[in-house]
Amino acid sequence: MSGFITFTSSEFSDAEVLSLYESVGWSAYTRDRELLIRAIRSSSFVVTARNDGGGLVGLARVVSDDATICFLQDILVRPAFQKEGVGRALLEHVLARYQHVRQTVLITDDEPGQRAFYEAMGFTEGSNFSPAPIRVFAQFR
Repeated sequence: MSGFITFTSSEFSDAEVLSLYESVGWSAYTRDRELLIRAIRSSSFVVTARNDGGGLVGLARVVSDDATICFLQDILVRPAFQKEGVGRALLEHVLARYQHVRQTVLITDDEPGQRAFYEAMGFTEGSNFSPAPIRVFAQFR
């Protein structure tokens, strides 16, 4: 990873967050911009990655009870900065912050690169738990 990326849970503008989400094509989120901003600002924890010019290049956000569960809702990196370790560093910040909780959970797309990334970070897909698989249920609206 380039040495010019800094990580912080500091403030961010609505415009730069919307630009970041648009850069990765997450139109399901950006269709309702006010809802996305409200969701991010209501999150339990948000960590951002910025380049040396201060531009927002990545973000991870969590919803958590800070006791037993940490739900990693979003982790995204601007395409020009992907494959440089930014996503890994964002996730490491989240895992360090919530190291005391029993479960860290996420739902992601069925894309081989994402599976490889999360498995490399110590996550296990529910059907692969041993000795018995677990079931994960979700309802999207």
